[in-house]
Parts: sequence; C-alpha cells; structure tokens
Amino acid sequence: MNIPISQVPDGPLAVPVALREVVHRWGGPAEAAVLPAVWVNALGGTTFALDGAHGRLFCKWAPAGVALDLAAEATKARWAARWLPVPDVVEHGAAAEGSWLVSRALPGRSAVEPDWIARPATAVPALARGLRRLHDTLPVAGCPFDWGVPYRLERAVGDTGGLQDPPPVDRLVVCHGDACCPNTLLDDAGGEAVGFVDLAGLGVADRWADLAVATLSLGWNYGPGWEATFLAAYGVDPDPVRTDYYRRLWDVGP
Repeated sequence: MNIPISQVPDGPLAVPVALREVVHRWGGPAEAAVLPAVWVNALGGTTFALDGAHGRLFCKWAPAGVALDLAAEATKARWAARWLPVPDVVEHGAAAEGSWLVSRALPGRSAVEPDWIARPATAVPALARGLRRLHDTLPVAGCPFDWGVPYRLERAVGDTGGLQDPPPVDRLVVCHGDACCPNTLLDDAGGEAVGFVDLAGLGVADRWADLAVATLSLGWNYGPGWEATFLAAYGVDPDPVRTDYYRRLWDVGP
C-alpha cells in the first residue's frame, strides 16, 4: 500500500464529541463544536490548536480503529524530552470513540509552512542537520523502543515477500520513525531545527530507515532535486540499496 500524505486543512474543523470535554478542561469553550485545525493525518487523525489560559496547546485526536497510536506517542515523547525539544505532553486519554493527546506548543514552525516551501535551499539543509542531531543525541543504549526490520515486518500490511533479506545495518540509531518534513519545526531566523513532533514510531533502527523516508518526503513538499542537498547536509553519501529497501518497507506500513 502507499502511505497517504497528510496536509494542512483549509480552516476550522468539527471537534469530536468525546474531545470537547478535554478541550474545555484545557481552557476552550464549553461547547467547542469547531476549532482551528493545524493538521489532518490522512490515516484519520486531526490536530487542533487551542489558545487559552494555559497558553497554546495542541489537541491530537485519533478515532477508534485508525492506525495512530497516541499512547505510544505520549510515552516516547516523555522519554525523548530528556534530550531533545519534543512536545510536552500534559494529558493523554481514550474513550470508546477514540484517543487524544494534549501537548504544549513548541517554538518554531513546521518545515512545510508556505515561507519554508518557498525557500527549500534554506529549509532542506536545516531539516538534514536536525535529523542528524536527533540521531546523534538520542541514546541507543537504554532506549526501550524498537523500530528494526523484524519488528516492522511483523506489523506490516501488504506483501512483504521482497523484504525478507534487508541490507546490513549501516549505523544503529534511535530513529524518529516518521522523518517526513512536516514533523520538524524550524526557527524563524536561521532555519535551524528547534523541535520534533509525531514520535509514535520512534525506536532503534538503521539510520537509513529515517533517511530513506526523509529524502522521499522532500519531493512531496519541495519538488524534485533536493535529495543530494539533504544527504550532504546530514553528512552521508547516497546509498541507493538501503534507500530502496527502506522505502519499500515504508510502503507496507511505517
């Protein structure tokens, strides 16, 4: 299967009934039927923005049955927060209709906001340096989360027949798990990475599991021709074999 591409919605969206009490608890109106939405995940989730007495918060919602594990995201964000700027989770919960995660806003803006899309020569190297920082900073030793090939093949959806013989590991790191461009926040001044979001897939794996997807997403967001720039800024030579393998693995489920 091909993983669908998420996007910024055109305007406010309906707040699920099960989420309205949570929104009110964190400073929103008692009957918050609609709220500004900053992201719609094509798998079925929505991220709402909430400005109130507690400052700017983001409320993520995953309807029951969709493949968005907000409990895992909360756990992994709390673990990674010891080393990197990631969302400060203030509440996670679930009901029959779905689950939610409330976190405080981080500095910076998504790397796919229009002004960054218009400046890929600045944004792309910043994304690469940010991913290298994540890989160099999060400690493999003691990381309780796995994102390696056997783990992912067990959970894959689709034909995995051509994926049973992975290339040797280049370098084992704690991967982001969804290193697409929107999941890095860039500062306003110099275009450096100042935050990392959507960490449900975070875990130990070959760094090319991230690099293959990160470079793939450049074309979705900035157009073709930016992979070499990204890899040079990250500090690694192209690796067509590992890139091909991990993109095919991504296609059967991240």
